[in-house]
Formats: sequence, structure tokens, C-alpha cells
Amino acid sequence: MATTRQLANPESDPRVKAVFDDIRATRKADFINNLWHALAFDPALLESTWAEVKRLMATPTQLDPLTKEMVYIAVSVANACSYCVHSHTAAAKGKGMTDAQHAELLAIIALAAKTNHLATGLQVGVDGVFDVGGAAEPRS
Repeated sequence: MATTRQLANPESDPRVKAVFDDIRATRKADFINNLWHALAFDPALLESTWAEVKRLMATPTQLDPLTKEMVYIAVSVANACSYCVHSHTAAAKGKGMTDAQHAELLAIIALAAKTNHLATGLQVGVDGVFDVGGAAEPRS
């Protein structure tokens, strides 16, 4: 259930319309998903969020588009964001993620969660060799 009421005609605000038009142009599709409609209640938040998404997800960077989507899926699973899990799984499949890759990704996410919980529960100290600013700790 939403926490804000979606606007009946969000594009009546020129700022919202400009963002929606940019989303359509960038993604080469007419579909504006629910997240952007929900953010339209606050044009400044909509603009800044889209600017970040566009810069990192829709612009060539050091990571390829499929890797970005898979990272987004992993973080969305960790944050229990069902909306983003669905959205970015669809995007990853659109960028070529196979069922086998999806299964492996989910296995890695589950393994990371397990070992994260174990390290946290055991309060394991960080090895010095993993600390960029620290010295390697001798092992006995």
C-alpha cells in the first residue's frame, strides 16, 4: 500500500513532464513505471533521483549494463525491496541474463547473507591484509 497518493495527472507539472520525457527518451520506451509516478509528488526528489539513475544505470561506465542490474538485484534482495527485485530482474533479463545466471546470482546472494551473518555473529576481526590502511597481522 502506497504512503503517498499518486497524482492523477503528474505531467501537468512541467518539471515532472520533463523528467518523464527524459525517461522515455533514455529508455526508448513509453512506459513510466510506478516508482517514477510515486516520486512525482515531489518534483525535486524525482529530478535528483532520475539524474542519479540515469548517470549510473543508463550511461556507459566501468561496469557493463547486465552487471549493474545484477548488483541492483543483489542489493534489492538484501534490502527486501520487492519492487526493485522485480524491476531489476526484468531489466537484467532484458539485458541478457539467463535463467542459469539468475540461479547462480541468487545462490551467491544467499551465500553472502549466510557468511555475513556468521561473521557478524562471531564478530570476526578484519584481517590486516584486507585493510587498505592497515598492516598485515601476523598469524600464529
